[in-house]
Amino acid sequence: MSTIVVVGTQWGDEGKGKIVDYLASQADVVARYQGGSNAGHTVVADGNTYKLHLLPSGILYSGCTCIIGNDVVLDPVVLLQELSALEATGKSWDGLRISNRAHVVMPYHKVFDGLQERLKGTGKVGTTGRGIGPCYADAADRIGIRVVSWMDKEAFAEELKNALAYKNRILEAFGEKPFDFDTIYNEYCGYADKLRPYVCDTGALVSELIAQDKKILFEGAQAAMLDLSHGTYPFVTSSHPTAGAVCVGLGIGPKHIQKVVGVVKAYGTRVGEGPFPTELLDETGNRIREIAHEYGATTGRPRRCGWLDLSVVRYAVQLNGLDCIALTRLDILDTFPEIKVCVGYRYNGEVMKEFPASLKVLGAVEPIYETLPGWMQSTTECKTYDELPENCKKYVERIGEVAGAPVGIVSVGPERDKTITRMKMF
Repeated sequence: MSTIVVVGTQWGDEGKGKIVDYLASQADVVARYQGGSNAGHTVVADGNTYKLHLLPSGILYSGCTCIIGNDVVLDPVVLLQELSALEATGKSWDGLRISNRAHVVMPYHKVFDGLQERLKGTGKVGTTGRGIGPCYADAADRIGIRVVSWMDKEAFAEELKNALAYKNRILEAFGEKPFDFDTIYNEYCGYADKLRPYVCDTGALVSELIAQDKKILFEGAQAAMLDLSHGTYPFVTSSHPTAGAVCVGLGIGPKHIQKVVGVVKAYGTRVGEGPFPTELLDETGNRIREIAHEYGATTGRPRRCGWLDLSVVRYAVQLNGLDCIALTRLDILDTFPEIKVCVGYRYNGEVMKEFPASLKVLGAVEPIYETLPGWMQSTTECKTYDELPENCKKYVERIGEVAGAPVGIVSVGPERDKTITRMKMF
């Protein structure tokens, strides 16, 4: 058995899709363990750019088993759109497997998502509006609809009636149009018929694949700072993107996790609301955004940009037990004469030893910056670590030193061949 968990270490959008796609060339299985269609993984391969939201990033490799785990919330509309787009490029999805224990995102979840954001006013979270939070909330409230019920027309009818009896009363109270049972039932039964061949007990499947000594990648969505329990709450996602969630999200024991790789973008970005200590509200921030084209893969929203915050990454190393770092988008910094990196926080005149739980504190910290000289030359054609400019290598080494985990992979472009491996992964 050889297993690797790939997690994001910042606020998402670190390039996990590219790293998973790259490592998937060596893997037999890629298993997604949490999140929903609010995630957007961009993979560049064979001259095409693929925007994946629910499909595991290994789907582009023929013969790779790609699993959507039980703690993923499944929007069948989005999934079928992705499969159709994949088919148009000549790719197959025969290896796709969907957990029968996953919860289904329903149309009313999206309406509730928007309604809740409006009612929160200035306290809004800045969700994607895709119904992810309300779907997870229904799961916790025990009124969700799981794939296993959705695949059974009688069970689905009963559970949908119960859900709508509850949801429609709330919608009507807020002046919203109630949902019609027949419309949803018929539409979603049609989706179920298309996806039924791919549904199974994925927990049993993963256990079987582990017993067969397969090479398995566990793929998360979002990132550590958006973890429901450990992130910058309440400006977080509704699930657990951290490595420990693999066990719950796929139904396996912790002894099956052998290596954890944390994806770090060479600078910082954030989408939505919440504190972002190294955010640059100036021309430098705008320049990073435009060079990197930092706009959301799911929403198209411009991302907030700033310098790399190693306090955040160090916290992610702690949370996930990172064995190494995969550093992405290093090439975006090729034309900056000086590069700042945050190595800690100062609050009320004192250097902080721990990452703050309080958003009040995090919003008021003073980043402690180190300024490193830029390399002012292209890195995109470098094939080995030794070929990188000296100042570039110094930046990479400093990241590993401060974060507390070595940099094992360096990405200098979105394509598969723009990847430098410094450590053996599988």
